[in-house]
Order: sequence, then C-alpha cells, then structure tokens
Amino acid sequence: MTVSATMITIDCSAPRELAQWWATALDAEITNDFGEFVMVGAKPLTLGFQQVAEPKLSKNRVHLDFAADDLAAEVRRLVELGATVVGEQQVPGLSWTVLQDPAGNEFCVSHGH
Repeated sequence: MTVSATMITIDCSAPRELAQWWATALDAEITNDFGEFVMVGAKPLTLGFQQVAEPKLSKNRVHLDFAADDLAAEVRRLVELGATVVGEQQVPGLSWTVLQDPAGNEFCVSHGH
C-alpha cells in the first residue's frame, strides 16, 4: 500500500483572506470554502487554510517551495501582492529567495529548472 500527497494545510487565523492571497499569487481559484477551512486548487497539490486560535509564534516546520523562470520578477510580483522578503540563499547551482505570506508563513521561490 502507498499513499500520495493531495493537500498541504496551513494553520492561520483568517483562512478566507489568506486563501484569497494564495489564490491570487498562484493564479488559482478557491475551490471550497467551509468558513473555518478554505481550499485553493493549486496544481499539483491543493492548499488548505485552516482556522486555529493560537497565533504563529516561530518559524514554520514545513514550508512551500516554488520555481520561477524569472526569479527577480516573480519576487517583485509577490512583494507587490503583500509578501515580505526574508532573505536570499544560494548553494552551488541553486539560488532562491525566502519570503513570508501576509500571515507570516515562510515559502521559497527559486530559479526554474
């Protein structure tokens, strides 16, 4: 028996607002809105945004990684949408930018391969 990944769920205080931000950022659509749980159809995985009472206090244990053909242009676009640049990282053959969404959740964008 095997399992396959179908959704990544992000805890947040305002699921509708954060889901809408990610839908815009990923050129995707909100596929389900249950109030306290909102889903965005982002290929290849669905993103879920689940309301929780406690605030985010530290660095994410899990984060999303994306690739873009034009890293600088994509980072500018995401910042214009409300993301914050946390830093730049590089290892031989790969560079990426670490950002935070409006709720403070970290994610990375690298050069497309």
